[in-house]
Amino acid sequence: MSQFISGYLLIHSNHDYNCNLLLKSITRKRTGELLRKLFEILKGAPEGLQAREALNALESQVTLSAYESGNYESPGERRFEKIVRFATVDCVKAGWLLKHKGTWTLTPTGLAAYDLYADPESFYKEAVKLYNAWKASQPGPNAAPSSDTPSLEQEESEKESSIIFEQAEEQAWTKIEQYLQAMNPYEFQDLVAYLLKAMGYHVAWISPPGKDGGVDILAYNDPLGTRPPRIKVQVKRVSQKVTVEGLRSFVSLIGNGDVGLFVSTGGFTKDAEEFVRAQESRKVTLISADKLVDLRIAHYGKLDDMARRRLPLTPIYFLTPQT
Repeated sequence: MSQFISGYLLIHSNHDYNCNLLLKSITRKRTGELLRKLFEILKGAPEGLQAREALNALESQVTLSAYESGNYESPGERRFEKIVRFATVDCVKAGWLLKHKGTWTLTPTGLAAYDLYADPESFYKEAVKLYNAWKASQPGPNAAPSSDTPSLEQEESEKESSIIFEQAEEQAWTKIEQYLQAMNPYEFQDLVAYLLKAMGYHVAWISPPGKDGGVDILAYNDPLGTRPPRIKVQVKRVSQKVTVEGLRSFVSLIGNGDVGLFVSTGGFTKDAEEFVRAQESRKVTLISADKLVDLRIAHYGKLDDMARRRLPLTPIYFLTPQT
């Protein structure tokens, strides 16, 4: 299910174009070569890459054949991208690759597989084998046959819905991120304050323009602030991930009776997340853009009209892909 696109779309398993050419024209060896190069790129980005960024990097580092660089007649989609996306479905179900709101990240299992299967054809064959093992374990009529070489039609039909879904999610999330990044910093600060109110907290203070001393919002559990904890919030509308150094000064402001919320549209580095987890006396929660949007969706019904206009969202429902 996707919550992020304005409008409604139903994913069908029938083909809008002749995908048979896809797998017939690309060998497993070639697919394995593309996948291993993709994994090499993702190895260099342990915190993940946006799908578009990863695909662009892959295209720049391989030589595409005339067939791969061409487009399908309908709907005009590039073959290269479809080939790679089809193959990554196997990698996801093999447990080698994670996809979350358009970000692709290798798992420890995926890193191990990259080192273990140096031969491109063996690499992809193992991914297909694990995909089919996963498929066979699923209940119902969509389970895969025992053979590890299902028909082209079956393989394409199973994966097409998944690809449509992930591309829609990527597009939707990209638009939301762009919208948040384009907001005035103080409007974004208000957006966070509105969310806290919708969650039942009482916002006592919002920083006016100018120096804020490291705290942008103060909130409490009750109108008079008599029930702890006091909630201190710092809001950052940035594109880069916040590092440990970017957290230290804020964490130092969190007392024993406080809870700190650090909101960053750019997210946080893994070191920053580990730094917060290691705090023994200071309670700090990190909120990235995707977590902020998830919280907003969960409490959307309690936002007033003005708060909703800050970030208007329309839910959309998909048939759940079977892959």
